[in-house]
Amino acid sequence: MALLFSSRIHPADEWLAAIRRHLPDLEAAIWPEVPDPAAIDFALTWAPKRGELSRYPNLKGISSFGAGVEHILRDPDLPAGVPIVKIVDPKLTAGMVEYVLLHVLRQHRQLDRLQAQQREGRWQWLPPPDTGRTTVGILGLGQIGAAAGAALAALGFRVIGWSRSEKGHPGIEGLHGPGELERFLAQSQFLVCLLPLTPATTGLINRRNLALLPRGAYVINAGRGPQVVDEDLLQALDSGHVAGATLDVFHREPLDPAHPFWRHPKVTVTPHNASDATPERVAPQIAENIRRAREGRPLLNTIDRRLGY
Repeated sequence: MALLFSSRIHPADEWLAAIRRHLPDLEAAIWPEVPDPAAIDFALTWAPKRGELSRYPNLKGISSFGAGVEHILRDPDLPAGVPIVKIVDPKLTAGMVEYVLLHVLRQHRQLDRLQAQQREGRWQWLPPPDTGRTTVGILGLGQIGAAAGAALAALGFRVIGWSRSEKGHPGIEGLHGPGELERFLAQSQFLVCLLPLTPATTGLINRRNLALLPRGAYVINAGRGPQVVDEDLLQALDSGHVAGATLDVFHREPLDPAHPFWRHPKVTVTPHNASDATPERVAPQIAENIRRAREGRPLLNTIDRRLGY
C-alpha cells in the first residue's frame, strides 16, 4: 500500500523524508504520477483537483497539511465514508497567537502614528491607551481562538468570544449562535477572525456586520480570505467606520498585484504567514494516522464533514 502526496505548494522531498523517519518503509506516489491508483490507501493533500480523490478505490484516510480542510471539502466528488483529518500543532497555535498579539498591540499602542511622527521629526505626546477598557472580540473559540483570547486577557484586555455553539474558557466572555452575533459585534473594538471556512462563515465580515462594530474598530483576519467581503471592508475603511485592517488571508493567493488592499493606507497585508505547520513537527501525527488507517483504527483529529471542521 502507498501514500498519495498531492500538493502544488509543499515540497515532496522534504515532507516525505520527515514522514519516513517514522515510517521507514513508506511507499509514496507523488501526484500527478500515480502508476497504480489501487495501491493508494492514504492521501496527504492540499487543494486536490476536483474528482482526484475519488480515483482511489482503497483509500482509508485523507489528511490535510494544516488545520484547515475547506480546500478538501470543496470537492463535491469526495469519496463518501473516508475520514478526513486536520493537523493539530501546538506550535502552529503559538504562532497564530503571536500574530494576533502583534497586530492588536501595534494598533492599540498607536505604533503607526508614532512612526509617522518619527518620520516627520515631530515630538508629540500620545496618551497611553486604557487596556482594561478595550474589548477584543474573537470570532471562533477553537484551539487557536481560545489561546489567543487567553493571551490577550493576560495582558489586561477585556476579551469576548463568539462561536457556533456554547464554549467556556476562563477569562473570555463567551457568546454563541446567530442570536448573539450582533451583541458580540457591537462590543468588539478589535475584531479578530479565527474561524474555519464553512458555508456559514463565508462572507461573514460583510457590510451589515461591519456596520455593527463600534466606530473606529480594527479588523484582523487570520481565518480564511472568503470570510471577508472585500468591497464591503474597503467601503467601511474609506468611510472611517473601520479604522484599519490587518489581513493574512485572501480570496485568491497570492493576492493580485492590482488589488486595492496592497496600496490602501489603512490596510496591512501579510502573505499568509501568520503561522504554519512544518514537516518535522507534524510528521509524527501523519505517520500515526497512516498506521491507524492501515490497522482499521480511528484516526486522530478527524473532522465532521457536516460542520466543515
